[in-house]
Amino acid sequence: MGYLAAVITCSDRAAADIYEDRSGPVLRDGLAALGFEVEPARIVPDDAAVIATAITEAVAAGARVVLTTGGTGVSPRDVTVEATRPLLAYELPGIAEAVRAAGAATTPLACLSRGVAGVIREPGRSAFVFNAPGSRGGARDALAVLEPLLVHIVEQLDGADHDLNRPASPTR
Repeated sequence: MGYLAAVITCSDRAAADIYEDRSGPVLRDGLAALGFEVEPARIVPDDAAVIATAITEAVAAGARVVLTTGGTGVSPRDVTVEATRPLLAYELPGIAEAVRAAGAATTPLACLSRGVAGVIREPGRSAFVFNAPGSRGGARDALAVLEPLLVHIVEQLDGADHDLNRPASPTR
């Protein structure tokens, strides 16, 4: 069985069926292509408590990778970062910086994303969490940066060595 991953779309409009979730499917398809077992789509409104609960539930269900999409900008309803940060044992700022840099190569708007990357550690389980922007382009930028890292991150969380040159597989 492959590592379990979850994608949570954070959007008032998508949660109310006013707007089609376009970035969530990009992330789910990308994770599946990398060999992850991906949970069904989850769409929640821009509410910090609801987002935090969705992340916590995904980790409790066994997700080793949780990607959120949306709610990372500067509008008053963009609260995904505020929902995520208190759940993290520690942040991995270089990942979020790399995703912003990848996006900035095509649009200056990428610099407005406040997304964070980090690790949730709970007794008996740990997971990597990243807040991707809520656009298809932002989701693709996130996947481009995360693709060579995700399996290694999960293996590291499980205590593996640091050899990036050996073949890695999300199956155990």
